[in-house]
Amino acid sequence: MNTVKTVRELRAAVAQARAEGKQIGFVPTMGNLHAGHTALVEKAAQRADFVVASIFVNPLQFGPNEDLDSYPRTLAADQEKLFEAGCNLLFTPDVEEMYPHGMAGQTRVSVAGVSEGLCGASRPGHFEGVATVVTKLFNLVQPDLAIFGQKDFQQLAVIRTLVHDLNMPIQIIGEPTVRADDGLALSSRNGYLNAEQRAAAPALYRSLVQMADAIRRGERDFPALIAAAQAQQLAAGFRPDYLEVRESNSLRPATKDDRQLVILVAAFIGSTRLIDNLAFDLGSPL
Repeated sequence: MNTVKTVRELRAAVAQARAEGKQIGFVPTMGNLHAGHTALVEKAAQRADFVVASIFVNPLQFGPNEDLDSYPRTLAADQEKLFEAGCNLLFTPDVEEMYPHGMAGQTRVSVAGVSEGLCGASRPGHFEGVATVVTKLFNLVQPDLAIFGQKDFQQLAVIRTLVHDLNMPIQIIGEPTVRADDGLALSSRNGYLNAEQRAAAPALYRSLVQMADAIRRGERDFPALIAAAQAQQLAAGFRPDYLEVRESNSLRPATKDDRQLVILVAAFIGSTRLIDNLAFDLGSPL
């Protein structure tokens, strides 16, 4: 695996692979990698001939009171994991390489609709930052396919919409959330949890499973289901941010007649904000 830091080196390496007739797969990350990330790289290696990953902690997607400065940087360990997962080329730019003229005047990409509400409401500007950096990375790598995790369900929807609306010839593949044995979705931010918080954290996903089971049984009073689940979360030590039932393709608020649903949640335990989701299909109506 080759590691490069500059746009010029990246483009030269990708051009060489393309000249050799290789299909390019891409996995963008912010580093501090775990098994969820390596699963994305492994899928890219299965689907493409040449796998590019990036590690860039993008300041444009962090709010003023968020964890940009404390976000874990673990490059050496990340490189080892990427190599073992089948990555061929790693791009690790610094902020000046990605935003050479600073961020204040940076052209930004805004995705309407699916970026609104949920994390878009809780983290103003976040998805504009995500869409902007992903557009830049897609233009640099020009991959045939790119792999993203479904844990960040709204982010995946934003990127799918971005690629569709801007006519990018890139196949976007969503990979299922990788979970610990107790159900907690793997996340770089799990490392912020102390032992007591880590023991309580799986209650977040359990509340989603119980909501989904109730909906499958025919319950459609979504506000009542949300209130009951948030009471469970509070009892487990969480401070709820949002909990919503949406139609999984459009991300609009779900109706009683929708068959493809996703429950999305964000909640704080201590100072750590965790997100999760559970998508399910009720099948055709009888």
